[in-house]
Amino acid sequence: MKKYSLGLDIGGTKCSVILGRGEIPKECRDIIIDKISFPTNQPRGWKAVMIDIFTSIDTILERNGVSDKELIGIGVSCGGPLDSRAGVIKCPPNLPDWDNIPISAMLRDKYCTEVNLQNDANACAIAEWRFGAGKGYNNLIFLTFGTGMGAGLILDGRLYSGTNDMAGEVGHIRLENDGPLGYGKVGSFEGFCSGGGISRLATAMLKEHTEKGGKSSISALLDKPDEITAKSVALAAREGDELALRVYKTCGEKLGQGLAILIDILNPEVIIIGSVFERSGDLMIDSVKKTLKREALSYSLECCKILPAMLGDSIGDYAALGVAFA
Repeated sequence: MKKYSLGLDIGGTKCSVILGRGEIPKECRDIIIDKISFPTNQPRGWKAVMIDIFTSIDTILERNGVSDKELIGIGVSCGGPLDSRAGVIKCPPNLPDWDNIPISAMLRDKYCTEVNLQNDANACAIAEWRFGAGKGYNNLIFLTFGTGMGAGLILDGRLYSGTNDMAGEVGHIRLENDGPLGYGKVGSFEGFCSGGGISRLATAMLKEHTEKGGKSSISALLDKPDEITAKSVALAAREGDELALRVYKTCGEKLGQGLAILIDILNPEVIIIGSVFERSGDLMIDSVKKTLKREALSYSLECCKILPAMLGDSIGDYAALGVAFA
């Protein structure tokens, strides 16, 4: 009997192997049984990382008394680009020597079970749809809004990944001719709406503000640019700093602009936004709503909810297991 699922979350910083139940329980948070994480330590190369992955899978199965014959399948979540149909990872930026690695075949040959591979944005969309804020919806967009800005699309109750797994690269949309750099474009959706984008936006606005004689509690960080982050700017905004509040207002306006494009094109029931929005959405939601009201088609906007992601820091674990079920 197929009683268990296995998830593998591969990242540039760490990897995790997650053992889950073989069917989705009513309380979806009860699906995770056990987990092993280890540093990727990328300079070792992909072969060394794969040895750690196999060792961790063997360990987690053995200590829980699970045979590979009891697995419904293995889900793999990894940054793109990749070929989900062939099960091949194609050298993601955060895994520079993972060039055309046939990970699905490697796992399938060793554990004799079905293996599904998806990029991390798609995997997170599946996770929120199966286990989080997207339960019960058929048309859903998940936005990462973390280090970058990417989207996972659930359309008509199915994951849509496009012709060659490149659907959902919304961070590449240009919103302005000028602005913060993101995804190789100035003024892009990712440039305005990502952790790095907020940092660059805040730095530029702070310099201009300071040159005009303005004051800000984050002015001291101009000599420490690495400390001007989405988090530090949000903390300043919560303390009433005018410049920090303007940064998040601008970010919210651009987020609303990007959401309006997605709503007009895809007509979703819900858009779920993770990471920065999950933590600091209250600082930008008013400007998001005002921009949406101005930019989006009213009939489409009326039937679309904007929600923060529900799964928090555990979303990578649920994402990998969700791909196993996909």
